[in-house]
Amino acid sequence: MSKAKTGKHPDTIIIGAGIIGVSSALQLAERGLSVTVIDRQPPCEGASFGNAGVISPWSCVPQSVPGLWRRIPKWLIDPEGPIFIRKRYAASFLPWALRFLAAGKADKVDGIGDAMMALSRNSPSHYRALLSDRTEVELIQDSVYVFAYKHAEQANLDHFGWKMRRQRDVPLSLISAGALKEREPDISDAYQAAILIHEQARALNPSALGKAVAEKAKAHGVQFIQAETKALKSEADGWLVECQDSDFRADNIVLAAGVWSASLLRPFGYKLPLEAERGYHLLCRNPGVTIHNSLMDVEHMCVASQMQAGIRIAGTAEFAGIEADADNRRAFIFKKALKNLFPAINTEQAEPWMGRRPTFPDSLPCIGPVDGVDGLFAAFGHGHFGLSQAPTTGRIIADCLTGPAPDIDLTPYRTDRFK
Repeated sequence: MSKAKTGKHPDTIIIGAGIIGVSSALQLAERGLSVTVIDRQPPCEGASFGNAGVISPWSCVPQSVPGLWRRIPKWLIDPEGPIFIRKRYAASFLPWALRFLAAGKADKVDGIGDAMMALSRNSPSHYRALLSDRTEVELIQDSVYVFAYKHAEQANLDHFGWKMRRQRDVPLSLISAGALKEREPDISDAYQAAILIHEQARALNPSALGKAVAEKAKAHGVQFIQAETKALKSEADGWLVECQDSDFRADNIVLAAGVWSASLLRPFGYKLPLEAERGYHLLCRNPGVTIHNSLMDVEHMCVASQMQAGIRIAGTAEFAGIEADADNRRAFIFKKALKNLFPAINTEQAEPWMGRRPTFPDSLPCIGPVDGVDGLFAAFGHGHFGLSQAPTTGRIIADCLTGPAPDIDLTPYRTDRFK
């Protein structure tokens, strides 16, 4: 059976309807471009669905930093640790891991931190501007980011990550157990100190937030098509997107397909170290306790947050490839962490989830024109930071396609930086 051919083609097709794709679609449409978004799932049902809801304008500490390698062996041998590598995948994962450790060298992290913060800056106000005319703007709540410590001496602003934040004027404060209890009355008495990052926000429902952006994009004429993209082909008069049952054409392509972006780029000579960093969450309905801020348990390296549906705790980094089935035991490990944080919490109605963060070794995404491929633009690889970096990424993509030139140096995000 021959494939269906679409009629008049749009200015731009965006591959991927996650938070990056829908933010780009809205901002392109607001500038007058005709836009179609193609994804095999409805908007914001993949990695954008299950994150911890942190919207930080201050993200500036890479995942890999000097000295991290000393902690990794302990994490790997701990069955409840924050990192897990499936044995069958270990050999495939090794090259990425070596690049990851290399990215954490002292002479690299400052540049990476600056590039991260350029994308994250003012993210709460950017979301409020995008959704200023919609009731879903109330999903964005002012917050502090609480890093809770059981041992007061560990809450030290001279540690490397906190130094990076202080050097970039991130608003921080160190508080005692009593002040922590005032902010989070249900937290365990075992936590003796906390470091706070101020002037943040949190999403009460990250997926609903993204869907609201998508609905506004629809109101601006953006078309959403549910289909799986099989291949991208450059033609003399634009681009062809091959899907299973139909082909679609456009003048330009924005690739925002998360972990699947690398395979779509491979025919153009790019072999990118994009890893599916699989994260899990556990949602506890009717939890019986309340969390007032985004709360990081530093010992267990997981983040708990109040959502519309209950309390969500998210974290872990599992490396097993894109297609491996979820191991929900990784999610149920969070029950112990939740009980440590909030002894009175009800975890009987707990629902697991797994998503694939698209992660590069240097903690930076690919954004902007794909070198050597006219009309193809990258917007993928945001890892842990996609929710915070989506509005600015969308603005950059809109600038690249319509002008003016982006006001952010795109060199750190070049797709060819790994060649």
